[in-house]
Amino acid sequence: MNYLIAGLGNIGSEYAFTRHNMGFMILDAWAQASNVVFRTERYGDIAEIPFRGRKFILLKPSTYMNLSGNAVRYWLRRLELPAENLLVISDDLNLPFGTVRMRKKGSAGGHNGLQNIEDMIETQDYARIRIGIGNDFQKGGQVDFVLGKISEEEKKIVAEVSERVIAGIKDFALAGPEKAMNSLNAKSRKTDI
Repeated sequence: MNYLIAGLGNIGSEYAFTRHNMGFMILDAWAQASNVVFRTERYGDIAEIPFRGRKFILLKPSTYMNLSGNAVRYWLRRLELPAENLLVISDDLNLPFGTVRMRKKGSAGGHNGLQNIEDMIETQDYARIRIGIGNDFQKGGQVDFVLGKISEEEKKIVAEVSERVIAGIKDFALAGPEKAMNSLNAKSRKTDI
């Protein structure tokens, strides 16, 4: 059984460790922990991680955040996977930094990358994990905030969050979305930063 795990972000070194690249950071941590390397393919960078009879295909779209649906649709079709085998990781302004929320389906919630995926695959029925980045910005400062670099202290939190999210994705594949949601949503942490 194969699963497509899409981490959302923007390509290019100038976007590394920005709040909007939370999905890329999670997938990079997983690839590093698994000693696998991403390879550049059509519409994105791909890595494969086998796990207990399943295979996770990690996708970092090269289409920029707001056009992520092109890459997700292409890889779902190429891998011949249903939307139920898709899990998308994105940032979320409405959650405190380091908070994790998983849903097995739902609306884009104002996230342009998720909205584009929904538009391109023509369904909201796919799992998503949202990683909180907070919303500590002045009115009109949203773009600068989401494209701003995270602090060294926040990088430590992202490392902890990455471990939890990776475990949650494995639960998603082995035990189903309900168990993964119960585990990830119950362990949501509050930060002191």
